[in-house]
Amino acid sequence: MIKDFKSALMFITILPTGRNTEFSPSGMVRFFPVVGLFLGALLIVTDLLSSLFWPLPVAALMDVLFLAAVTGAFHLDGLGDTADGLFSHRSPQRALEIMKDSRTGMMGLVAVFSILALKTAGIYSLKNAGTGMFPLMVLLIVPAYARGGMLFGMRFLKYGRKNTGTGLGFFKNKLLPKDFIFLCIPVAVSLCLGMPGMVLNLVFALVVFLILMFYKSKLGCITGDMLGAMTEITEAVLFLAAGAV
Repeated sequence: MIKDFKSALMFITILPTGRNTEFSPSGMVRFFPVVGLFLGALLIVTDLLSSLFWPLPVAALMDVLFLAAVTGAFHLDGLGDTADGLFSHRSPQRALEIMKDSRTGMMGLVAVFSILALKTAGIYSLKNAGTGMFPLMVLLIVPAYARGGMLFGMRFLKYGRKNTGTGLGFFKNKLLPKDFIFLCIPVAVSLCLGMPGMVLNLVFALVVFLILMFYKSKLGCITGDMLGAMTEITEAVLFLAAGAV
């Protein structure tokens, strides 16, 4: 379990995991929500320190920049590539080819900027309106929800590339219910938040469902880039929802 967790940590973040950490796609996926909780804990520390020196808008921006930095902008890169491909108004095959292009187009830039802005606005609203431990608990669980959402993409959509791509290893074996076990942790924490926590769960389920339906209608499949885009969108929407409730 420790090896699989370190593998997930190495894949999703730039944090050091020690020597000889193996890349284990089939073993690491269940730990994605756990890595999200770890990132959420670091986000709380970042937020508390930032709030000591800067007003709320700046602290919220620092939180967003921290998430981008600690993940090496890994998911943001996928978001940009996905936006370029899906909104190119080309055939599915051509859209997949565009996603593989390392260059970022205008749609990708707009998507990345918009998501970063939405996250900043959501965290600011959360910190401005939230009281007690509620803002900190949301900062803890939202990254876990966002990374746990990728599991549904792996479970319900087929992989869009043949024998290539970063996400190939995650689709060799179909995910089983036991692979979702650690997603129960943020769900359990959210239940301690009362009605706002229930709202977050409903928003999470709705966002994941709509994203998967959109992917299915556009391409009928999913890729590693699209999983990254899914993470970023889910995270932004959940922060906005938390700020609203």
